[in-house]
Amino acid sequence: MRILFAGDASNMHNCLAQELRRMGHEATVASDGSRWMNTHRDINLLRRPGFCGTLRYLWDIKRALPLMTGYDIVEIASPIFLRLRPHRVARVFDYLKANNTHVVLSALATDVVYFDACHDGKTFRYSDYMLGDEPSPYVNSSEYVAQQQDNWRQPFMREHSEHILGGIDGVVACLYEYYAAYKPVMGDKVAYAGIPIDTEALSFRPLEEAPDKLRLFIGIQRDRHVVKGTDRLLAAMKRVHDRYPGITELDVVENLPYDEYTRRMRDSHVILDQLYSYTPSTNALIAMAQGLVAVSGAEPEYYDLIGETVNKPIINVSPIVEGDIDHKLSWLVEHRDQLPQMARASRAFVEKHNAASVVAQRYLDYWKTLC
Repeated sequence: MRILFAGDASNMHNCLAQELRRMGHEATVASDGSRWMNTHRDINLLRRPGFCGTLRYLWDIKRALPLMTGYDIVEIASPIFLRLRPHRVARVFDYLKANNTHVVLSALATDVVYFDACHDGKTFRYSDYMLGDEPSPYVNSSEYVAQQQDNWRQPFMREHSEHILGGIDGVVACLYEYYAAYKPVMGDKVAYAGIPIDTEALSFRPLEEAPDKLRLFIGIQRDRHVVKGTDRLLAAMKRVHDRYPGITELDVVENLPYDEYTRRMRDSHVILDQLYSYTPSTNALIAMAQGLVAVSGAEPEYYDLIGETVNKPIINVSPIVEGDIDHKLSWLVEHRDQLPQMARASRAFVEKHNAASVVAQRYLDYWKTLC
C-alpha cells in the first residue's frame, strides 16, 4: 500500500511509517516534526513564527501538495492537521480527498468530538476539562486561555469539524478516550489501534535487584503543564522526596527533543505522566519499553478495551481521589523490591499491546476494510 501521513503528534505517525516500510509498504510523513520534538518527516511542514514564517509555511504547503497525491490511504492527524485557520485546512483536506483513494482520521488529539465528550457528563468520570461535575485546574488556567480552548465551542470550528467528519472514510483512535468519544458519533467507522512504540529501538534494561534509591522521572511540556497534570504530579514527587530524602532522587526535564528525552529517562526507575488520562500515552509507553514503571492512567475501561486481564503493570493514579498520588508514590518507595518484576511486566505489556508491528498491523487490517 501507499500511505501518506499528514501531520504528526509525539512521533506517532513517523513510528508507524517506519514500521510500515519494514513491512514492505510505501509510507510518507508530511509534518512539522511535532514542533520542538523535531521528529523525522519526509516533507517538512514546520511553521516558523512571524509574518515571513507564515509566508514560507504557505509556500511549503503549496509546493508539497503535488507530492501528496496518488496514495491509497491518507491518514490525517486530527481535523486541524496543519497550523492554519480551519477554512484553509479544509481546502487542503478537499485537495487530498480529491487526489487520493481514502482519507482516514487519526483520533490522537483534542478536537470538537473529544471536547464535547469531556463535557457531556457521561462519557468520562474525569478528563482534561472536568473532574466529576467541577472544572479541572486546566479550565481555570492561563494555558486554557492561551490555547484558545473556547474556540471548540464556536460555530466556525464546529462547521469545520462537520466538514472533515463528513469527508473522511474512517477513524482510528490511539487512546481509549478518543475511541470512547468517537464511537457514538461515527459508529462502525471507528477502530482502536493504540500508540505504536518501536520496541526494537528501545533496549530493555532489567533491574536485577531492588535499588538503594528510587529515581523518579518527569518530563514537562512548557505550554501543557497544567492540562497534562504534570504540575500536580511534580508537586507530589517533591512531597514524597521530602518524606524520603535519603532513598529518592528526582529528575525533571522540560521540552527536550524526542531522542534526547528517551535517552534521559533510561537511568530512572519510575516515570510520572498524564494525570487526567484513562490510558498510558507515548511517554509512559516509551519508558515502560525500557523497563521503567509508569505512574499514569490505566482505568478498567482501558484494560477492557484491549482485552488485558492478567498483566496490569501501570500504577493508575486518580485526579479525583485525595492523596492518591502521594500514597502510590510512597508505596513504590517502600516496596522497591517489587521493581524488578514490575519492570519486566512493563516491557511485556508494551510488546504485547503497543509494539509498532502490532499497531501497524491493526492499521493495515482496518485500511483493508476500506479498500
